[in-house]
Amino acid sequence: MTETPATPPYPRIEALTAAVRDIAREVIMARYLTAVRAHKADGSLLTEVDLAAQAALAQRLPRIIDGPVLGEEMPAARQQEIREAGDAGFWCIDPIDGTTNFINGIPFFAVSVAWMVGRRPQLALVYNPASGEAFAAERGHGAWLNGLRLPLRDTPATLAQCVAGVDFKRVPRILAKRLADRPPYHSQRSFGSSALEWCFVAAGRLDVYLHGGQMLWDYCAGQLILAEAGGAMCTLTHDDFDADDPWKRSVVAARTPALLPQWRDWLRAQG
Repeated sequence: MTETPATPPYPRIEALTAAVRDIAREVIMARYLTAVRAHKADGSLLTEVDLAAQAALAQRLPRIIDGPVLGEEMPAARQQEIREAGDAGFWCIDPIDGTTNFINGIPFFAVSVAWMVGRRPQLALVYNPASGEAFAAERGHGAWLNGLRLPLRDTPATLAQCVAGVDFKRVPRILAKRLADRPPYHSQRSFGSSALEWCFVAAGRLDVYLHGGQMLWDYCAGQLILAEAGGAMCTLTHDDFDADDPWKRSVVAARTPALLPQWRDWLRAQG
């Protein structure tokens, strides 16, 4: 596939990218390799950088579109309150998606930001500060990577030829065993950042994707970027991706609508 040059940046994407790049440089990368780890109540990792980046985003984002900010590192009751009142719009953010990678010096983590109206993302950015890659989309205007229109490459026609992104951590045990024993795809990868894995499908670096359970901030930006790149998605139990539980949603995604039924039907047939 020939890379298509970008049209002039859409103003909101341009403003959002500039804001996130600034915060990533000043707050996140300034503490790369020195952040001290802690643990949240659910056992997941947290650093003071996550909190500082969330605070910086909460200050900066309403200057682009005025609205409340729902962040991963907020009390669950406040997250629920913002989402339930979300018809007027709200920001949904993960200040560092891939905190374990960030702490361990693995350069695969991202700032994930989406402007949501109701249940649907309208504007999205996923930015990897270590690589400088900024994946962005605005509803109805396509998806982009640093000025190049997504996707970047052609996609195989059959599941057997595909490279799959599979996060086994929350996949049901029987399904995980069958994927390990008799995978229907050519090869498999797992990178440790849900937001970037969505974007890798949008770009054509991955052809199909499976995750057993993501939170709202894990999928909201990547969902729009993939959709605007022409991809398709559902969950293990719902053909309508938006109909599933917003707080813990499985992900079945594909680079093209033609691949999605092959991937979905194989997964669901495993029981």
